[in-house]
Amino acid sequence: MIGGIFPIYNREVNSTFAFEKKPPDMECAGFDWRAFRWSQEMIFFIEEINKDPVLLPNVSLGYRILSSCATPISALRASLTLASGLEDLNSTSPCPPAISALIAEAESSQSIAVAGALGPFQLPISYFSSCACLSDRIKYPTYFRTIPSDFFQAKALAALVKKFGWQWIGVIQSDNDYGRGGVQAFSEEVKKFGVCIAFIGTILRTYTMKKILDVTEMIKHSTVKVILAFVPEGDFYPLMKEIVKQNISGIQWIASEAWITAPRPSTPEMFQTFGGTLGFVAKRMTIPNLQSFLMSINPYKNPSSAFLKDFWETVVTDHLQRVNFRNQFGDNVFFDESGNPPAYYDLINWQLINGEVPTSFCSDVCPVGTRKAQIKGKPTCCFDCMPCADGTTANLTAECSPCPQEYWSNKRKDECIPKTIEFLTYQEPIGIAVTVVSLLGASLSLATLMVYIRYRETPVIKASNSELSCYLLFSLLLCFLCPLTFIGRPTVWTCMLRHTAFGVTFALCISSVLGKTIVVVTAFKATFPGNNAATRFGPSQQRIIVCFCTVIQIIICVLWLRLNPPFPDMVFRYSNTKIVLECNPGSEAAFYAVLGYIGLLAITCLILAFLARKLPNNFNEAKCITFSMLIFCAVWITFIPVYISSPGKFTVAAETFAILASAFGLLICIFAPKCYIILIQPVKNTKRHVIGKI
Repeated sequence: MIGGIFPIYNREVNSTFAFEKKPPDMECAGFDWRAFRWSQEMIFFIEEINKDPVLLPNVSLGYRILSSCATPISALRASLTLASGLEDLNSTSPCPPAISALIAEAESSQSIAVAGALGPFQLPISYFSSCACLSDRIKYPTYFRTIPSDFFQAKALAALVKKFGWQWIGVIQSDNDYGRGGVQAFSEEVKKFGVCIAFIGTILRTYTMKKILDVTEMIKHSTVKVILAFVPEGDFYPLMKEIVKQNISGIQWIASEAWITAPRPSTPEMFQTFGGTLGFVAKRMTIPNLQSFLMSINPYKNPSSAFLKDFWETVVTDHLQRVNFRNQFGDNVFFDESGNPPAYYDLINWQLINGEVPTSFCSDVCPVGTRKAQIKGKPTCCFDCMPCADGTTANLTAECSPCPQEYWSNKRKDECIPKTIEFLTYQEPIGIAVTVVSLLGASLSLATLMVYIRYRETPVIKASNSELSCYLLFSLLLCFLCPLTFIGRPTVWTCMLRHTAFGVTFALCISSVLGKTIVVVTAFKATFPGNNAATRFGPSQQRIIVCFCTVIQIIICVLWLRLNPPFPDMVFRYSNTKIVLECNPGSEAAFYAVLGYIGLLAITCLILAFLARKLPNNFNEAKCITFSMLIFCAVWITFIPVYISSPGKFTVAAETFAILASAFGLLICIFAPKCYIILIQPVKNTKRHVIGKI
């Protein structure tokens, strides 16, 4: 005989005991059609086995079914009643009262109580208890069940949450082993995926209305849009009615297998709130003749057919542990070492027509250009969105990443864009001004050179040393053209040319001035009796001085280009949004050596010109050289701090204006007085006037 315990009535009717008389029998209420169907299915399968002459020849199975009232205490009382056979059957059946096996129970808490009491007798087999705790072979060595463990269901539900990208969810659990165990396993799984649980509400069918309302308020005031209900149908139904009553909608519900196919929630009234629910159930199949059997149940059948019949007592545990076959539906039937069958689920989704998958987050996804900022005291799924810092961008990962060095973030901080390239160009005002002034200076130098060639036989030109003057004018022409190499995009060749051309042309220029200064000084000394210095410093010596001083600068520049030449460089330090293209001198020492050598020549000229300042006033070229050298030295002394402190292209502009200013100082101070006499006052361009006071 096989016993069966089903929660045909889903609650006990509490009675008050005065202990003055024998307590009344236990009363149950709330007829559960689903549990009643389960009991009838048990009868159907037993009758099917009995009809088959091959399975158990000459043996008929009997059954006895009791209700547990959906409580562990009643389930334990029913199991002991079935196992002991003490209750009066009021039947003439020849079957012994004791059972050989027990099919119990639907809920895990009841199965735990039954398995703990009857487990040593190798009796219980459950049809709907899925708590993972029942897989413990130490506590329940002979317990078997025909539904997968919640260990597998928790993994499936967690995978479902991950599939839809839900990161902020709520959980409702029943206050029993089924709910607590299932939620614990589910929580451990979803944490692996970074999912946060906003709240865990606990309910039970015997809870007061106040507790049900507390859970309802928790749902109403939460920001979650997805809630998992890991509860049996009977425990969840009071809360479902209250949620419908308060019209709490817009929530995606996830159901455990205990209520996803239950009939009471599957009504039009419930659907307005719970439509779209997702959940897993054990694999479905169509069983031949079962529907007709269930539909043929009526109160006129012999009630004794639902009670005790014999069932052999065999070593059921050993037999069940070795079961392994393929049934008529193509499924493998076997039990693992924990008594669990293979885990098969069908995904159920309650929908009227086509539904949309909702989203559920504690905080909205951060827009591009912002990053997650964790809120203190809140779960990791709750965060604020803060704008990324300048120079960083954020994509869909909400993490700010720095842009490459040559890029900068746009205003939205969602894309790195190339930085603006900056260098001195011919199109901008500074470039235009440099170009115009350079060409003007070069034109004046060329015009002055033409005047000197045209009037080379006049006393003023002869007195100022025409050869050295032509050298000086030619070098000034080159000096005025040097700034043009500083304009435009820097390249390897222009960087090397601009610095070396500047150094060599100015060395030639100052060397020519130095030669003229020495000529003036020797001429001054030649006025004293017995001094023949002028004869020892003729044209050949003048050329040697100019060439020697210029060659020294050429050697410095060649070593510079050979060892560590200037090169085009990208400078990022001036601005976050710009790249300044400039010529890196390569060797700072070589750069300042070139400047220093030019400065040494200029100071030498200044000293010599100062010593010859007292020549006759009619033609005192030493004064002109002194003023030109003072301007030259002042310009380049001022240039050094400006060069060091100017950012970007303004460094180039400062250097070009220093070149132009010093070149104009030389051109105007040395050649303007002579051109004035030659072109404006030719009457003074006579030998008598030139040497009048000597």
